[in-house]
Order: sequence, then C-alpha cells, then structure tokens
Amino acid sequence: MTVPASPAAPILLRGAQVLDGTGAAGFRADVLVREGRIATVGRSRGEVAVPPGTHRIDADGQVLAPGFIDLHSHADLRILLEPAHPSRITQGFTTEVLGQDGLSYAPVTDAVLPELRAKIAGWNGDPEGFDWSWRGVGQYLDRLDQGIATNAAYLVPHGTVRAVAAGWEDAPLTAAQLARMEELVSQGLAEGAVGLSTGLTYTPAMYAGREELVRLCRVVAAAGGVFAPHTRSYGAGALEAYREVLEIAQDSGCALHLTHATMNFPPNAGRAAELLALVDAAIAEGGDVTVDSYPYLAGATTLAAVLPSWASAGGLEATLERLADPAALARIREALEVTGSDGCHGVTADWETIEISGVSRPELTGRVGRTIAQIARAEGIEPFAVLVDQLRRDRLATGILQHVGHEENVRAIQRHPAHLVGSDGLLVGAKPHPRAWGTAPQLLGRYVRELGDLTLEEAIAHLTGRAARRLRLRDRGLVREGWAADLVLFDPETIAPGATYEHPREPAIGISWVLVNGRAALAEGEPTGALAGRALRLRDGEVAAAC
Repeated sequence: MTVPASPAAPILLRGAQVLDGTGAAGFRADVLVREGRIATVGRSRGEVAVPPGTHRIDADGQVLAPGFIDLHSHADLRILLEPAHPSRITQGFTTEVLGQDGLSYAPVTDAVLPELRAKIAGWNGDPEGFDWSWRGVGQYLDRLDQGIATNAAYLVPHGTVRAVAAGWEDAPLTAAQLARMEELVSQGLAEGAVGLSTGLTYTPAMYAGREELVRLCRVVAAAGGVFAPHTRSYGAGALEAYREVLEIAQDSGCALHLTHATMNFPPNAGRAAELLALVDAAIAEGGDVTVDSYPYLAGATTLAAVLPSWASAGGLEATLERLADPAALARIREALEVTGSDGCHGVTADWETIEISGVSRPELTGRVGRTIAQIARAEGIEPFAVLVDQLRRDRLATGILQHVGHEENVRAIQRHPAHLVGSDGLLVGAKPHPRAWGTAPQLLGRYVRELGDLTLEEAIAHLTGRAARRLRLRDRGLVREGWAADLVLFDPETIAPGATYEHPREPAIGISWVLVNGRAALAEGEPTGALAGRALRLRDGEVAAAC
C-alpha cells in the first residue's frame, strides 16, 4: 500500500471522471487536494499547479465523487470503540448521522444511563470498562473530536430525552416534564446536534402524543434542524404513521426526513407509490421533506422490539418480570400471534422471517443465523417458547433480522428525487445485517450498474450533494474548489458489496481511495487508520466542523 509520505502532503488525483454530486454529467479532471481542502479542479491539461512533495494517484478509468453521506448510522459506540471505523470507510462513507431512532447516549443522567445501555445493547453492545464520562450532547461531540475516521453529526434522541425528563413509564406528561423535554432538546441543538430523532415503535417514545412531538419539533425548527422520525408503523399502519409525521412537520414548520422509509410486511407489498404520493403532496404544499432507505429487503432491530408496548413499559427488569408471569405471557402471545403487536408494526409475528443475528450470552451463539421457527423445530418447542427463552436468557440483548421487505418497493423508493441513503446498519452480533458494510456499493453495483434504476450521476447525487443539503452542510457534498476534501475514488464497473448475509463484515469491492478532510483513510483499497474525521455541529442554520 502506497500512502502519502506525510499526512499533510498534497494529493493529486489525475485523470479522474468527476461526478461532482450535483447530478450533472461527469467530466474528466485533475483534482488537487491541499491542507484538507479541494484546492483545484483542473479540466484542462496543465491547469493544476502541482506543489513539491505531492502524492500522485493515477485515477484514469475511475470515478471521483464526493464522500458518501450515511443519513442513518448506528455507530454511536462503535465509532469510539473502533475509531478507524472500517465498516464506513471501506464503502466510501465519509460522513454519518448518529443518534437515530430516538435512543442514544446523550443527553443522559447517571440514573438513566444504566437502563439505556441495557435497552439498546442489542443495537450497540454494552462493553465492559468503557468510559461513559460524558453526559451532554456537546460533551459527546467533544469525545468524537478526540479522533474518528469519519465526520459525524448527531440527532437529539427523543426517547432518551423523555426518559430523562419523565422516566420509562407509559404515563401522561406533566407540564413541567414537557417543558423539561423542550429545554433538553433546545440545549442539545445549541451544543451542535443537527435535529431530533424519535423511535415511535420503541419505549418510551411510543408513548408520545401528537402535541408533545409538535412542541419539540417547533424547538427544532427554530434552530434550523431536521426532524428524523422512526414512525409508529412500517407494517399494517404504515401509511397512517407517515401521515402523522408529515402533519407534525407541517404544524410545527419543521424540516422532515423520513428515515429508513420502507413499506415492509405483507400488507404493504407493491404499495410504495402510496407513500411517495404523500411525500409529493407535502412537497407541493411547501414542505421540506426527504426520505432515506437502504438497498436491501431485510430489516434489523432487537428481538425485544417485537413485544407489545405495554410489555416493555418500565424498562428491562419490568419486562423480564412480565416474561416470567403466565398471565402477562398469555397477553403477549395473543398480541404476537393473533391480534398483531404494535412492537411488530401491527402485524402478527411470522416466526419464519425473524432471524437471530447476535446475542450477548456465549451459550446462545448456536442460535445465531437461524430463524425462530428453525430453532423451534430443532429444539422441539413452540416458536413463542423460543422467543421467551431467548429474551430471558439474553436479558433482551438479542439482535434480529426481519425478512419482510419487498423488492418492488425498494426500487420505487430509491428512484424518487427526494430519496437519500441510510445504512441503518448495526455493527454488533455474530451475523449483523450486511448493509452495515455494504449499503453504498450495493446501491451503485446492483441497482445502478445491474438494474439501471438510477444513472450513476443520479445515485451519486443521492449519496452526496442532496444529502449534504438535507443536513445543511456548509462545505461538503460536492467536488468544488475550496470545499472540504471528502472524496471517494472507485471503479464503476466493479463496485459491489463484499458483505453478504453469511459473511456480513467484508469490505466493498472496487473502491480504491477514500479521503476524509484531505487525508487518506483508504489507500489502494486498504484502510490506513487515519483519524481525520470531525464532529459536525449545527451553528446559525448551517452544519460544519468546529474551527
């Protein structure tokens, strides 16, 4: 691997086919990177003045694009535990948005943090000996600035804020509790968060009413941030759930980003056009609305998430108590197998589609990679008994894949002009979803090169320039002189995910160089370990790294 002799050395990418992130036709150019910025984009021979000591990269036959932007990342802990961050860097992501689905680690209190760690251990793990010394959003962003491979922005997580202000119970908020939530959201935005996320199928966010969300979104709108909701249903009530957040955005005047905007489960087969019609109508009425999706059919979450909401009220210990109570178990089973659990998006659980992807207890690793139904047949017990046994023995820390997507919906949503890209990839477990390592190359390989759903220029715009506009990034997302040198060099004829469901932690194929703030994070296809990423903070309506 040949890397620049010095981290500060200028880099010249010669003869690249530049796709600048606008969606415009590509052009051949020499691009000089210097002092973390794109110094020159030279379309004519000899236009670029090359300084002494410049590292030269022959980019002939390759595409040079802005660094890809992951609008939905769950790397909140992994980016600190493994700051070189190969899952992002090897697939070309140079910026990611953390704090997703209403549950993350700032702002927190000493009282809330232990329960929160246990609740989302299936998303992020719960490492022993980890330094949890931050509490506020600004402190978390400061921790990121100590050294990370990618740039990272953060959403204030509504569920965490609710737990801090009002606890984990399903109870009406007092005026003082709601005021405290507004204060926490406002403070998080003032400290640099770019918006608000929520997870309306997860406790305690699912207990939120419309007025609560409207009031919080007004705080977000005043700061110039974005509302990024995980809605109340992606199954039986999907369209109603999308209508709810579109109306909340309209009533609050807040920009809206529909994160992992899918139409999953059997009731929604072939119905993507109905979702897109809602988006188009909102935009036509003046709404600022975008969506993101991942280019795969399976979803991913925790096994505990499929439980009905009442069963998860009060936190981990209360949930485990219900899983040992025959009367509560009868109610849970009725919801999962007969009437439809709100935690399972209003549909009944199809045990053939729920696959164990990760566990925290070593004695349960034999179940990883198998569905609940397969485990039940192998062990000679009912699927519901497997569910209960797994949750109890793993203390709710089990991760799952849900094979409930529809290819026609995925393709239709990706073609929409308001579409952006989010990996929604969990990075823990023995067999996590391959989207954590393969989202960008899956889009560019399968859906662009093989299926032709988008032109390469359009897909790059979805991954870069349009995503940067969504986040109001001041100087990223385009190949433009003077802008931050976040860049990806790849072969459009070979780019593809290396990650599969069987081997989910394999790097992408066909990506040769990735620059983050002008430093090579990937050189000749190999991670360098460079930690040039920065926390991106919202200030005065724009998002940028702190000076």
